[in-house]
Amino acid sequence: MFKQSMKRFTAITLGVVTASIFFSCSNDSMMERDNETLAASLAKTSNKASLLPIAMNSWMSGLQDNISISKISIPGTHDSGARVDAPVVSGTAKTQDLSIAEQLNAGVRFLDIRCRHIDNSFTIHHGAIYQNLNFDDVLNACYTFLNSHPSETIIMSVKEEYDASNTTRSFEQTFDSYVQKNPSKWDLGANIPALGAVRGKIKLLRRFSSGTTKGINASPWADNTTFDINNSGVQLKVQDYYKVTNNDDKWNGISSLLNEAKNDTNGKLFVNFTSGYKPGIFGIPSIPTVSNTINPKLKTFFQTNTQGSYGIMPIDFVNAELSELIVKTNF
Repeated sequence: MFKQSMKRFTAITLGVVTASIFFSCSNDSMMERDNETLAASLAKTSNKASLLPIAMNSWMSGLQDNISISKISIPGTHDSGARVDAPVVSGTAKTQDLSIAEQLNAGVRFLDIRCRHIDNSFTIHHGAIYQNLNFDDVLNACYTFLNSHPSETIIMSVKEEYDASNTTRSFEQTFDSYVQKNPSKWDLGANIPALGAVRGKIKLLRRFSSGTTKGINASPWADNTTFDINNSGVQLKVQDYYKVTNNDDKWNGISSLLNEAKNDTNGKLFVNFTSGYKPGIFGIPSIPTVSNTINPKLKTFFQTNTQGSYGIMPIDFVNAELSELIVKTNF
């Protein structure tokens, strides 16, 4: 009787395994499509990570809904739209090789968008240099990405750049006109939210003045230093030492804030700019002189420090490898 039961059990087990293998082989494409949804469901029952491997275009699906965005290590880009250099003198305006869409697919979830207010609309600038990109282009890339990857959120810093020209309304009013085209895609609350509340949306980090509550208020931004912003119920700490005379000093500022973010228990949002420029001949700024030194140090840091909450890191010339190292610290 025992042997018959064992034979029956073995046959059933083999049948299930065979069916599972057949199902897996014949439905790979369907399973790939469902992975993001399944990962998000599994994450809700775990502390942080899902049991499935996470793709960089949907890595937030592996985080539970109730985690604060302040407790996530988030790769970002500084001057996210700046892919055009200044004429004649290179290294002074370009900060990224990847387009906005490519950045998002590589795992970037913080965008630093610099808008020139001109003709009651926004163009993307780095200083005086127009980046052959408009705010609509940025938003369309973000909306397309979020529609395809509803588990994700994008934290977007918006700042006024260069001189306004031919405008009849405030920067805030023009910003509002963009949001009004697609309001369901924005979270304009002043709080630091849990991830579940902003999946599929852009969370505003506001670096312009506003007459109303609008996004996380980062408008009291200090220049070329490390500083705190204390709003009602919301604390931020920012390292934005960008006029870099010594790369070791810059790295010390970055690594100090990385460690502070990891050890924070107060829900503070850390924004740690790894970007900057060094003045060269005749004081002409060189952006790669900083990133060529700092980015390898970041890579080494995250190859060693593989778990923890390190905050938001806006990076110059981000690549998929560095972005993935940062993302993996969440799991």
